[in-house]
Amino acid sequence: MIAQFLDKVMDKLTVENLTTAGLLFLTAFVSALIAYWRTVEKKSFADFFEFALPKEVILHPSARADALFWITKRLIMPFLLIPSGVIFVSAVAFATNQGLGALFNIHSPLLGGPAGPVVVIIFTFTMLLAYDLSYYLYHAAQHHFPVLWELHKVHHSAEVMVGITKDRVHPLDDLLNRMWDGVIPGIAFGIWTLIALDPVEVTIFGINVYVIRNILMMDFVRHTHFKISFGPLNNVVLCPHWHQLHHSVDPRHYDKNFGLLFSFWDRMFGTLVVPQPDEDFKFGLMDRDAHEYQSLFGLYILPLKKMAQVIGQGFRRREPAKPVEGNQP
Repeated sequence: MIAQFLDKVMDKLTVENLTTAGLLFLTAFVSALIAYWRTVEKKSFADFFEFALPKEVILHPSARADALFWITKRLIMPFLLIPSGVIFVSAVAFATNQGLGALFNIHSPLLGGPAGPVVVIIFTFTMLLAYDLSYYLYHAAQHHFPVLWELHKVHHSAEVMVGITKDRVHPLDDLLNRMWDGVIPGIAFGIWTLIALDPVEVTIFGINVYVIRNILMMDFVRHTHFKISFGPLNNVVLCPHWHQLHHSVDPRHYDKNFGLLFSFWDRMFGTLVVPQPDEDFKFGLMDRDAHEYQSLFGLYILPLKKMAQVIGQGFRRREPAKPVEGNQP
């Protein structure tokens, strides 16, 4: 089952990556156009490109670090970024399928034949919920556990947001995130393999539901300076402007707005902060060594050194205190 699942997904990766790239570009362009139209009074073709690609942003050292980091990650780790997530989810799904199948004596999907529209809708919604809850919990853990925070600081060290800032994530952080994402989405997917026939093939208008998820969460746009809001939909979907607050160096915004796609997890767990309309934020880290994260060494090696220091301090704290001479019984 795992091999078949991987073969099907890997065969589609090239086509779906091209589809995703095209849709992401279109989404970014439309978002820039909307943000420009809302905020600039005297409009012109030249001014639009200056608004969408301001020199002070794209020429910033942080933007240069983003570009170098984005390129090197894809050159060095082409097999980690997407396939690892597939492996972890499929492994947990397989274990769930076999375990629950044996427990309830289910040896084939309960629903025979191709999935109908109702199944497609329910499957899509439950998988989106499973993935989003999984992301929220891991993201909150990144901010609360020092050993994970040293990795996550790579992402928060961006001092400007240029879209590809979304991929300013340490490779080890990527791997840990995908391992964790194998749990909740993997269990949900495993249950679906017992209910529906081959939900891997489930698409909406010919587009895989996971590609749709990537478009809906607007991860590229929310890592730009475009203050996009969804109005009343903000109560359900976390808009780019609300996520930009998460990157703010203002202490009032620390550990807020952890969500990926849905905003109701933050509301449920008390971590939601709503920015003022068109509120500006300063991005980055307030740490004294923040400037050290604007190089490849700072993005790849420094987090590992700091993680080792945190782990070492933890071990030293656990060591029992040595008795002082003369006070021994």
